Amino acid sequence: MQTNAKGYLLGAIAAATYGMNPLFALPLYQAGMTPDSVLFFRYLFALPMLATMIRLRGRNFRLQRTEGGWLVVMGLLMALSSLALFQSYNYMEAGIASTLLFVYPVMVAILMATLFHERMQFVTWVSILMVLAGIFLLYKAGDGSHLSITGTMLVGVSALAYAIYIVAINHGVLRQIATLKVTFYVILFGLSLFAVRLLVKGDIETPTHWYLWGNLVALALFPTTLSLLCTTAAIQHIGSTPTAILGALEPVTAIFFGITIFGERLTLRDAVGIALIIAAVTLVVAGSSAGTWLLRLRKMFPRLPRKS
Repeated sequence: MQTNAKGYLLGAIAAATYGMNPLFALPLYQAGMTPDSVLFFRYLFALPMLATMIRLRGRNFRLQRTEGGWLVVMGLLMALSSLALFQSYNYMEAGIASTLLFVYPVMVAILMATLFHERMQFVTWVSILMVLAGIFLLYKAGDGSHLSITGTMLVGVSALAYAIYIVAINHGVLRQIATLKVTFYVILFGLSLFAVRLLVKGDIETPTHWYLWGNLVALALFPTTLSLLCTTAAIQHIGSTPTAILGALEPVTAIFFGITIFGERLTLRDAVGIALIIAAVTLVVAGSSAGTWLLRLRKMFPRLPRKS
């Protein structure tokens, strides 16, 4: 498989699996578990999965001193993003929080342009606008009440931390480390944040029913292990901005599970929103050829000179 095609596929898988967060987390909340406890077990259970993969691949766990410092920062960024998002579920519907999270592709584009002087192609900006329009259409305000300021701020913190992670993971010494090892240490150092918080609180909740342990395992496997592995690999293949835009497939995943598992109806608004997101992702995958056609289209409608 060509490098770019592999990168786009990995980015799509990363988005789809990360979109499973509410599916497995909400039943744990309903059972009385707090975000700290849920995330502690989520990260804890992901570690042996990743360690097994590393051993099966014949890799080692050794790190250079400079690598360790960067991985601590990356782990804390990922943990902060997870904690802020999961905390926001206490202030607004999970679907709304997951939808608002998708300001992060814009943040990634701005960070790449500001810090690394990446020239944003016309097709990239069109894709971002289409993603935002699609996300807006998928947004559902429930009973029509106003958004929680606290919840919105938490989602903003989550999006910013995730955007910084996506940009930083593909630069410096981390780019030279194997994907499995990067993901293992990101989870390990991220786990420390939840361990410290639970030690300070002096309390940790466990599932009240045996089958809820399956939710924790699923959280560790899909939106954690698989999603982070695929995200890191996708960034290495296609870069930070395209990977971030592909993340817009996450709310599509939420819609899919809502229809197939929870019996929700697909409205015309939902369908248009999904179509816009898929079209935007298609533009990203099409790359420079799509950009050429869009530039030609734009030139068909030149700006009129201003009247003096």
